[in-house]
Amino acid sequence: MTSDFEPPSKKLSILASVGGVVTAAIAITGLSWWSVSLTSNRVASIDTPEASITEPSPEKEPEVDSEEVARLDAESLVLPGDPISPKQVIISFIPYVAPNLGELTPGEIAIARQAWSYFQRNWNDETGLVNSVDGITSVTMWDQASAIAALVSAKELDIVSESEFDEKMGVMLQTLATMPLYKKELPNKVYNSQTLSPINYGQLEKPAEIGWSAIDLGRMALWLKIVGTKYPQWRSQTEAVWQHWQVKRLTRRGQIYGTSIVKGREQYNPEGRLGYGNYAAYGLKLWGLNASEALEYQSNTAYANLYGQGIPYDKRDHETSGANNYVLSQPYILDGIETGFQSLPKVFADRILAAQEARYQATNQLTAVTEDNLDRSPYFLYNSLFVNGEPWVAITDSREPHQNLRFISTKAAFGWNILYNTNYTNKLSNFVQTNLQSDYGWYNGYYESLRQPNKSLTANNNGVILSSLLYKQVGKPLTVWAGL
Repeated sequence: MTSDFEPPSKKLSILASVGGVVTAAIAITGLSWWSVSLTSNRVASIDTPEASITEPSPEKEPEVDSEEVARLDAESLVLPGDPISPKQVIISFIPYVAPNLGELTPGEIAIARQAWSYFQRNWNDETGLVNSVDGITSVTMWDQASAIAALVSAKELDIVSESEFDEKMGVMLQTLATMPLYKKELPNKVYNSQTLSPINYGQLEKPAEIGWSAIDLGRMALWLKIVGTKYPQWRSQTEAVWQHWQVKRLTRRGQIYGTSIVKGREQYNPEGRLGYGNYAAYGLKLWGLNASEALEYQSNTAYANLYGQGIPYDKRDHETSGANNYVLSQPYILDGIETGFQSLPKVFADRILAAQEARYQATNQLTAVTEDNLDRSPYFLYNSLFVNGEPWVAITDSREPHQNLRFISTKAAFGWNILYNTNYTNKLSNFVQTNLQSDYGWYNGYYESLRQPNKSLTANNNGVILSSLLYKQVGKPLTVWAGL
């Protein structure tokens, strides 16, 4: 990104500058305690998936010393890190296609069916919206986009019938094209998934307009474009959703912008950092918006060595901009499976995965870190390779550390394995398959220190798993497969 970037005031909420991924964190913090209680006391409302998952090669819990890992993590950081040659930091005009893609195995189909069971349980048939967290009638546009990805994947993998796909897609698109908007402009950050009422976090019954997230809407834009292109019969409906939005303020001078309400007043600020900002900007670009500055990925990039691997990070950290510059797995995984690394260079993803493997080689701790929900307070955590000058930090959006709750991410493990299929990613995939299956989808992860599952269940985790498997089945990035 270039010097046209205007950092928000440090006095403003971090929500204004980071966007949709943070909004999910706030929503979960307010609601997940309820979800945990409901999930632990409720009888299953769906049938067991038709096929049991083929047992992977058992991957035992790694034997590690948490204190020794913490010491090695701290020592692993070297600043400045090894940069990537400018000749390598390019985005190929030809989208990347992972090796060894092709027809899913019976075990992989069973993994997909297990992920779909989350959506069977949490789809609101009257509105077509899906609960972001198991059992809680609250949804963000990011998570609804994950539900679209899940529905498309379930259809193409023959998990749902054509008629069920059409019914669900029709209701959902009709809702998205008519739902109330923030200031009649753009989708609110969070809705009651049953009543369609715009709400604030943790207040399911009290209507409230709290702004929009450009990050969330970028992901939604990308998936609307996939659906409308792949399925021409739905093109007019996806276009109706876009036309329902007043998109003028989503971008400004090539940057993507969101809004937040701070002390009763709207704050309008750029959103995103290296990773999610680029990914969301690509989705908005597909609809013709100018997001050129948000897509720029070199001017604000620096490098930090972690266990000898020079990873890219955004120089605009909390001290200089008021927002956290998390380095996470998920935006690179999504970019790989959905666009073939058209919003970020593949070499960035290579380095991010290599650093996590290097940590495993040095500590014997399997590592696949990204942000996600927790099954306990603080209910959402950013498991970062690097953030605000610190390595391997697990923090909340308010920078509160919770190192004891760092976990191996299920969606990251599956996603990295589909994209790279190495011995290390095979270990990750085998480990989560062995330890993280539930009756209602896939648990979000496995706590490194506590040695137990993170039993939070979410639309995003299970949606990413499904779309990763669709990518493998069709053998190409999903935008390319759709015909974009």
